[in-house]
Amino acid sequence: MVTWIILAEIAFWIAITAGLMARYILKKERLSIVFFLLTPIIDLALFILTAIDLKNGQAATAVHGIAAIYIGVSVAYGKTIINWADEKFRLWIVKQPNTNEPLVGRAKGIHEVKLWTRHIVAYAIGGGLLWAMIQYIGQAGDTTTLQQMLKFWGLVVLIDGAISISYVLFPERK
Repeated sequence: MVTWIILAEIAFWIAITAGLMARYILKKERLSIVFFLLTPIIDLALFILTAIDLKNGQAATAVHGIAAIYIGVSVAYGKTIINWADEKFRLWIVKQPNTNEPLVGRAKGIHEVKLWTRHIVAYAIGGGLLWAMIQYIGQAGDTTTLQQMLKFWGLVVLIDGAISISYVLFPERK
C-alpha cells in the first residue's frame, strides 16, 4: 500500500509538471488541461487500489488511512497546488517575475480562512473515505487505527481553524 501512495504522489507531480511544460514550453493550453485532469484520475486509482487491498483481507492500517487523507487533500487542494506550481514554474523555468504582492492584514486573514475551508473540504472527503473503510470492515476487523486517525485529523482541522481565524481577528499590520 505504501508503494501505491508513493506512486500516486509521483504520478500526481508528473501530471502537473507535464501540464506546465505543455502550457509554457509547447504552448498547448488544451494539452495542459488534459494533464491537469489526470490528477483526479490518479486519486480514483489510489482509492480503487485501497479498496481492493482491504477487500483482499488486508488488515486496516495507518497506511490505508493515509491513502484516504491523501485523496481528500489532493481533491480539496488540487487547484491550489496547481496554481502554486504554475507560479513557481513561471518564476524558475520561464523566468517570468512574480507580480503577486505578499498578502498582509485583512487580505491575509481572508486568504487563511479560505485555505481552512479547503481543509474542511479535505477532511469531509478523506474523513468520508475513512468512515467508509470503517463501515466496510465493520466488526470483522480492527478499525481502531482508522478511528484514531479520523479523530486526530478532526483536531488538526480545529487547530487550523483557530489559527486561520486569528489572522482575521488580529491582522498583521502593513
